Amino acid sequence: MNAFLSKFMMYYEIKRMHLDGRSISRISKVLHCNRRTVKKYLEMEDEEFESFLKSQSTRGKLLLPYETFVRKRLEIYRDTSAAQMHDWLKEHHADFPEVNQKTIFNFVKWVRHQHNLPFERPFRDYAAVEETAYGLQAQVDFGEYNMRASNGKRIKAYFFTLVLSRSRFKYVYFSTKPFTSATAIIAHENAFSYIKGIPDTVVYDQDKVFISNENHGELMLTTQFKAYVRERRFKIHMCRKADPESKGKIENVVKYIKQNFLYNRTFHDLETLNKDGLKWLERTANKLDHALTKKSPLNEWLIEQDFLRPFEPIAVTGPPPLLYAVRKDNMISWKSNLYSLPLGTYTGRGTQVSVSCDNGYLVVCALNQKELCRHVIAPGAGLKIINTDHKRDKNTALEEMTAEVCKLISDGESLRLFIGAIRADKPPYLRDQLILLREVITDADQQLIEKGLRFCLQQGVNSANDFKALISKFRQQSSPEILDPIGLNPLNGAYPQQALLQPQMSRIDDYQQILNTQLN
Repeated sequence: MNAFLSKFMMYYEIKRMHLDGRSISRISKVLHCNRRTVKKYLEMEDEEFESFLKSQSTRGKLLLPYETFVRKRLEIYRDTSAAQMHDWLKEHHADFPEVNQKTIFNFVKWVRHQHNLPFERPFRDYAAVEETAYGLQAQVDFGEYNMRASNGKRIKAYFFTLVLSRSRFKYVYFSTKPFTSATAIIAHENAFSYIKGIPDTVVYDQDKVFISNENHGELMLTTQFKAYVRERRFKIHMCRKADPESKGKIENVVKYIKQNFLYNRTFHDLETLNKDGLKWLERTANKLDHALTKKSPLNEWLIEQDFLRPFEPIAVTGPPPLLYAVRKDNMISWKSNLYSLPLGTYTGRGTQVSVSCDNGYLVVCALNQKELCRHVIAPGAGLKIINTDHKRDKNTALEEMTAEVCKLISDGESLRLFIGAIRADKPPYLRDQLILLREVITDADQQLIEKGLRFCLQQGVNSANDFKALISKFRQQSSPEILDPIGLNPLNGAYPQQALLQPQMSRIDDYQQILNTQLN
């Protein structure tokens, strides 16, 4: 009955506001209902709306058989969402029908109402905190806001803000790029200069700008920020994750900047925005009485200033250059994209270059800070960005190599025709073919080379390997013939003429007669 009465009252309130000239968007915002609902009710007549209410109250529910299951789950897990309940219903009921998400949402809402099982948000006890002492604490946070630029486009403005916890004296610094450790340090220096001192403790969120790692409460600051804190000698307090209430003062300042200063403000340029921000601090944020303390932050800051440690400017160096390894194909990998470098940058394992960003360009420098090249930073990932000046001019190199090889013989034109045929047949291997041709021509006689070239051009041979084999064959044919030894026992059974010759034989009596003559 309550739901029936609620819809009935909403219907007549929508009609009344529409008669007063309110737009559908305005009615939707005031009554906290969907624009489509407002539009549907405006299109209905009174009789039609009454019929609609009757149909809503009497229609059957498709999911009524699952009421007990949903009720028991909600009794155990009161904070269960409609989306999770939908998954549980499909998991435990194989016959669960295909229904719209909105149907599930309405059914779970109906079960909660029927069985008095409202969603209970976790309760947290809050206690009032005493005002901090003068100069004891400041709170820091970041924010971002979409602004309309003077050219009609949208631009996102990022800002750093600091507030002194006791006096509520504020500072804001804007940027068009997300803050890094280096730019956050610059913002700190500007803030300490503006408030003319340094507080004892500064409270932060666990932001990646300041923290590089976290392990069960052990926080590791980034190298740059850690060095800055050590030099400035202030204490830091990191709030727990997802706990904005622990630094409510700065959270309110972030909201104040968005709703009072940035709302409906046109972005012209960053310098103008920062100047306007300081003027706003002077005339409004730091001048008007604070809603809680009922005191002007400016007047309170004049008291707190004496409790701050004196501020002396220090030289803030920019971020150290990021070193990237150079691949052997003279490229570097930066944010999932490959960028080319000039040929010769890679000099072996361990070659590195420094990389920085400058107004949308990726600037690559050698370790001696000499700029090697710059690329337009490519959007997306998995891209290969190659500067045409960095490409190896393979055609020029191969032409030079071809000319050198052709100079090795007198008939260079024939050799050039042969090389052209090789280029047309196997272009990826032309360099290897030229190297082999140079070896063959250097070791062979000019006449054999010219003979081989004529044969290759006539027969359509397009390979340096075949040319080498051909030169080797010609060399064998031009050498004198070597006589084979005569076999003494040929397989055909016929003895050669030399084997039939009878050698002359000496008699033993002749040797005996010579011996007797020597003895006498």
